[in-house]
Amino acid sequence: MTWLADHWLDLFGWAGSALLIVSLLQARVLRFRVLNLVAGLMLVAFNALVGVWPMVAMNLATSAINVWFISRLVRSRHDDAAFQVLGVPSDDVYLAHVLGVHRSDVLRHQPDFSWDGVPRADRHPFLVLKGDETVGVVIIRADGDTAHVELDYVTRRYRDFSPGEFVWRRSGLLHDLGVRRVVTSPSMVDPYYERVGFRREGASYVLGV
Repeated sequence: MTWLADHWLDLFGWAGSALLIVSLLQARVLRFRVLNLVAGLMLVAFNALVGVWPMVAMNLATSAINVWFISRLVRSRHDDAAFQVLGVPSDDVYLAHVLGVHRSDVLRHQPDFSWDGVPRADRHPFLVLKGDETVGVVIIRADGDTAHVELDYVTRRYRDFSPGEFVWRRSGLLHDLGVRRVVTSPSMVDPYYERVGFRREGASYVLGV
């Protein structure tokens, strides 16, 4: 205990530096900003206590930048203007490219997904975009007025968000297809559906559109 009492400030500074490095390893854009902010504030306190004022100023500046970016990201999470939904055919070349690039990650989060790229009248793929960046893929199979989710995938950078919700609630695309009920895949890992209005039914989630 005496050693900790004598060295707590050094340990606090090292912890802030370690957290700063960990934040730089994050692929998720929101998680990176939050961890970087916490690390910056820790280093503000540490450098103020040891009297290194240029480092205090630098970390205050980076913390303010992180607060600004976090506020923008949080505000845009459910903003209709933040994400766009683009319907594409099953044999779309770019869709095949996206699914191929992210194949291992897709299967990690939805192990039962398979894709043949064959056009079918009952299959409807959608790309979810943020500007010119593809952030997700949603593929549904229509059975009467019920849509079964074959894939609901979000790229790693945007996994702190729920861009799929813009297909379910905001885009109007499901109404245009005559869909009145959505049933999710029971194999999806770490589903987000309860946060966007789905209800649990057995191993799946269901939404009335």
